[in-house]
Amino acid sequence: MDRRQFLHVSMTGGGLLLGMSLPGCTISPVRPASPRAPQGPAELNAWILIAPDDTVTLRINRSEMGQGVYTALAMLLAEELEADWSKVRVEHTPVEPGTYGDQTTRLSNAVRDNYDRLRKAGAAARQMLIAAAAKRWKFAEATCRAERSVVHHESGRRLRYGELLADAVRVPVPGAPQLKAEGSFRLIGRPMPRLDTPAKLDGSAIFGIDVKQPGMLTAVVARCPTFDGELRSFDAARAKAVPGVVEVVKIPSGVAVVAAHFWAAKKGRDALAVEWSPGASAGLSSAAVSRELRAAVDRGKEVRRQGDPPAALARASRTVEAVYEVPYLAAAPMEPLGCAADVRPGSCEIWVATQVPVPTQKAAADITGLPLEAVRVHVTQLGGGFGRRKQLDFAVEAVHLSKLLRRPVKVIWTREDDIQGGYYRPASCSKLIGAVDAAGRPSAWIHRIATPALPPVFEPTIQDGVDLWAVQGAVDLPYAIPDLQVTYAKPEFPVPPWFWRAIGSSYNAFVTECFFDELCALGRRDPLETRLELLSARPRHRRALQVAVEKAGYRGALSPGRARGLAVHESFGSICAQVAEVSVDAGKVKVHKVVCAIDCGRTVNPDTIAAQVEGSIIYALSATLHGKIDIEAGRAVQSNYSDYKILRMPDVPVIETHIIAEGDPLGGIGEPAVPPTAPAVCNALRSLTGEPARKLPLMG
Repeated sequence: MDRRQFLHVSMTGGGLLLGMSLPGCTISPVRPASPRAPQGPAELNAWILIAPDDTVTLRINRSEMGQGVYTALAMLLAEELEADWSKVRVEHTPVEPGTYGDQTTRLSNAVRDNYDRLRKAGAAARQMLIAAAAKRWKFAEATCRAERSVVHHESGRRLRYGELLADAVRVPVPGAPQLKAEGSFRLIGRPMPRLDTPAKLDGSAIFGIDVKQPGMLTAVVARCPTFDGELRSFDAARAKAVPGVVEVVKIPSGVAVVAAHFWAAKKGRDALAVEWSPGASAGLSSAAVSRELRAAVDRGKEVRRQGDPPAALARASRTVEAVYEVPYLAAAPMEPLGCAADVRPGSCEIWVATQVPVPTQKAAADITGLPLEAVRVHVTQLGGGFGRRKQLDFAVEAVHLSKLLRRPVKVIWTREDDIQGGYYRPASCSKLIGAVDAAGRPSAWIHRIATPALPPVFEPTIQDGVDLWAVQGAVDLPYAIPDLQVTYAKPEFPVPPWFWRAIGSSYNAFVTECFFDELCALGRRDPLETRLELLSARPRHRRALQVAVEKAGYRGALSPGRARGLAVHESFGSICAQVAEVSVDAGKVKVHKVVCAIDCGRTVNPDTIAAQVEGSIIYALSATLHGKIDIEAGRAVQSNYSDYKILRMPDVPVIETHIIAEGDPLGGIGEPAVPPTAPAVCNALRSLTGEPARKLPLMG
């Protein structure tokens, strides 16, 4: 039996509980009491609980933030288990790193990490249940089959899974469970309804902001408006005079106004008299950031080199140079940030919408002085994440306040707190120099990148001074260009950089795909045909492009004043090609239609894929057309959806999603449709106006 398969079975609470053992992590079917199981490197692990009423519960250690991961993972289990889909349930695991290992939700990898192991888990459980039934009937296992949580014998006998638990628990765990042939799937690859939708429709789903506990207070925190400023003084008198305000206290991030309910806390903060020392960032502006990025872009460290680009450029008769810029961007999830905590002598309990429950637990243990096993973290539903909920700041505030006040406290961030609170996708500048050969094909390519580095909080992503996320989507350029160089410079600013949907690919795809079209124009070549020619060694990229242009009618007639643009990009194991149809009226860019072809390898739930593609394109269009965080006097200018604009329903284009399901490998889906959107729109705009779009947002 390999370590990705079952370790143990036991009867627990009247159900059949199956645990899995993963590399570097030995897992017992029952969570260990003190002393705890040793912590160590681990991938993913999950438990499967089959109840006497045939309910199958999958406990999974990734957060549901609208991406449909709970349903997709349940489908993997139910497919091989032959479970009745109507009786499948999913819940988040307890936060116990010694048992469950990594529990971080990121990089569009939840389904990728679980595809094989959960299928094996389901298949092993199915075989155990069939073996139990065959033994009871005294028939050969080969004469029995499972379907919809029932084991059938060819004689017509049948037993429900719930009736077999006492026997199944005594069956040895299969060392190599037999997986179903992909052609026999009845769930995987089919559109299935989301398991979390009913609770969201009837209002019973619990998000972080919904948490209520007996005696709980609500807090709003006043934080320094500049990024590196400090508290100088505050006067709580007027804040305490607001009806409902209970206390005003200083915590590391600022001054918290704690009240019986949110509105009192908010009004109390408005009345608070507070003075700040603005810090060194007080003179920082977007213009200053842009100047420094442009100055730094030529001072970078070489990251990739093939051929001799400087020599090729010196020989070339046709060259072009371009500078591209993108601004700071906020993640701006719909559900405001927040956390509830209850610190008591000997224990700490936290309820939070987070992508990082294990670091949250560790931070709470550090603050309270409690051992990890005394800190319980309940992961609620997330109203969007986009990387912002990988930060700990909002959870840490709640723990500090509950510890100080000795009562349950829920911290709520207003929209303004979030959008002006930092942790943005960093601003970036790219300088590109390219040449075309005698046939007009791109032949030399230099890409210089300057952008702040993301903190290496999850793995060592800064290597030899190079932030690997900053060059994502640039160092792995798919085109067969003989002379190529990529460099990276790491300027630093007081504005805290952070993760954003699609990370570095979100801006490097804009740069590389738009510059490719510029080289095609220089060489008087067709952008589509040139891409297909230079992607001869990348059949999946070619296929995605061909599907997108065919479905979009790329060569077809257009209404007057419209143009089409295309782009293709690979990220998180998936290839995404898009064709955008665009017009301009009095300086206003209008995107009428986006056709997307997505190759994410094996398909689990087509409905989830289509929803993620649509959401990604809308998210990317918001940034392409409107998104920016301006910095003035060391603080963010934008504050809410009124000036940090998210695409509204009347402005959302027609979006078509075409899924290319061609088997291995399995790619991510939560982010890969973001990167191609901006270049597809900008390339259409260039076709329309004759001028390249080199700076985002287009209508900022």
